[in-house]
Amino acid sequence: MKSLFDDEAYTEIKKRLKTLNSESERKWGKMDIGQALHHCQQPLNVSLGKGDVKKQFIPLAFLFKKSLYNDKPWRQNLPTAKSFKISESKDFATEQEALEKLVDEFHTKKNQTQWDPHPIFGKFTPQQWGQMQYKHLDHHLKQFRA
Repeated sequence: MKSLFDDEAYTEIKKRLKTLNSESERKWGKMDIGQALHHCQQPLNVSLGKGDVKKQFIPLAFLFKKSLYNDKPWRQNLPTAKSFKISESKDFATEQEALEKLVDEFHTKKNQTQWDPHPIFGKFTPQQWGQMQYKHLDHHLKQFRA
């Protein structure tokens, strides 16, 4: 599984983000491109300790945990966690720039060995953090043909 900590995967994601524009149309889902870019910032914020996801227990969350960082692609139209749903309008350029900065910031943590537990899924290894961030971004970039 690719990881956002790997230089090659990081460069790939950055290039794919640059191919998007305000007219990029989704292949599935309800969010437009501005909303999706804002949505993609949320897991990065959580990993960087900036997220506002409250620590909570979700029954059977452990069953979903491995799918966050394994090689199996997510299916289209998976339900989105309530705290990550974006319904208000978002400016494409603002959200693209903010997401690029978060991707950069996350990548600079590639040598960090200690990570706070995820508020819902608990402890992840550094490798798993990098893999799940790549997988989430890859999923939504594919959603917009990037």
